[in-house]
Amino acid sequence: MNAEKKYLKQIAAHLKKNNLFLATAESCTGGLLGHLITNLPGSSEFYLGGHIVYSNSTKRLWLSIPPEVLDICGAVSRETVLAMAYSIRKTFSGEVDPKRVIGFSISGIAGPGGGTPQKPVGTVWMGLSTNISERAYYFLFNGSREEIKNQIAFQALEILSKDISLI
Repeated sequence: MNAEKKYLKQIAAHLKKNNLFLATAESCTGGLLGHLITNLPGSSEFYLGGHIVYSNSTKRLWLSIPPEVLDICGAVSRETVLAMAYSIRKTFSGEVDPKRVIGFSISGIAGPGGGTPQKPVGTVWMGLSTNISERAYYFLFNGSREEIKNQIAFQALEILSKDISLI
């Protein structure tokens, strides 16, 4: 079994066993994480869905990310992904107890353009929000745009498979 499927099965088993649900907010991956999750048969038992919030205006509109967070910290920042993860968790908790929803977010620069000396191409932040804690993760990937997006999604699965078991 490849690592991706292993991580997906671990995520599914933990969420189902603990009656938890997952919602995602993705920017630079354009929904790739949600795509991978929904490739797993039965994912509707634990995956509530996600938003692709590619632009700053969409982050503000769909997730209510405060303009000052985006203006001061930038879309690719610890503060933004934590706000995204918290907001997506709240957005998808309408028919599910909010304490049972885990929010996961991704924002980064997949390239080939868009990088700066402070935030080069491959810079990625991921956020995790639960009822009891929040975490942010920083990475710097390299490769082509497609390679970076795939690395990001795989890393997200690895984080989810390991860190949600700590909840």
